[in-house]
Amino acid sequence: MYRHFAEVDAAGTSPLYERVALALSESEEALRAIEAAPARKRHPTVILAALHDLALAGRAQALAAAYAAADGDAAAGAAIDTLLHMTDSVVAIAVRRRTRTNETGRCAVLYPAVAEAASRVGADSVGLINVGCPAGLNLHVDRVGITYSNGQSLGDPSSPVQLTSSVVGDRPIPTRAMPEVVARVGVGLDPVDVTDADEARWLRACLPPDQRERIARLQAEMALAATAPPLLLHGDAVEVLPDAFARVPADALPVVTTTWALSHFPLESRLRFLHRLDEAAAGRAVAWVSAEGVGVAPSIPTLGDRRASGHSIIGLALLDRSALRAEAIGRCWSRGRLLAWLADS
Repeated sequence: MYRHFAEVDAAGTSPLYERVALALSESEEALRAIEAAPARKRHPTVILAALHDLALAGRAQALAAAYAAADGDAAAGAAIDTLLHMTDSVVAIAVRRRTRTNETGRCAVLYPAVAEAASRVGADSVGLINVGCPAGLNLHVDRVGITYSNGQSLGDPSSPVQLTSSVVGDRPIPTRAMPEVVARVGVGLDPVDVTDADEARWLRACLPPDQRERIARLQAEMALAATAPPLLLHGDAVEVLPDAFARVPADALPVVTTTWALSHFPLESRLRFLHRLDEAAAGRAVAWVSAEGVGVAPSIPTLGDRRASGHSIIGLALLDRSALRAEAIGRCWSRGRLLAWLADS
């Protein structure tokens, strides 16, 4: 597993982790230490994140120095030493934490889709309800700047968070601005409070230490989110949704967003999720913006695409009383780094 991670997953993206993972795979002592963790917590992404967390916390200074210098050989030796001498600490972090990915490309997909939803309903304001993104960074989609490869731009050009996305095909991205966001609610089993130093450190620890651009972007996103922390509701997303809807003012359009979250739900829960949206729409219009694998989001057309085809469908569902209008408004790749807009706007 560690050799495969080094040669396939880390190769070309993180030379530092490629070297460290390979060294761990060749150390019988290190592998025995890793086996102290439960089987589901032995994956390289978990153990490497736990080691990185110790380095960031100042508890593994040799490892921290090697990471700061991007010295692969020194990092490999320090990682093994840390793992052997702090096995209990590494395992404790691995058991307590879940690895997090907060890819910023999602906002490049969400911004035009949320603006499209508001336009179709004629809403002057929206309340964002994000399901499944633990740190709630997507809830600040209106506060970032986005530049597309065709020269179009959306959002705030002066924002400290600037994103890019490549447009696929000839159809331009709608350039209408998102209306005022009057509520930001995150829903999940264990949402992350970015104003908590330990939680923020863990988010950073989940990124390879030599991916400095991604780390800088994450830190900028967390700083932006900390200026207006969203409301985070803990619990099963399907069960907590009614409470989330109640937090959106009556004169605003609730827009639920899911980005590669529903694939973690069993089919029954996905159908119950759709039922919750229908219940909320009994007294007001509700929108659902999704970016999910082909066939994952219930009611969203697949455009004839095959499952596991390497791209995702951008869906827009509008619910108002008994009516459901669901449409595939685009396709995207690499978590939003490439985007093809399909809807007539």
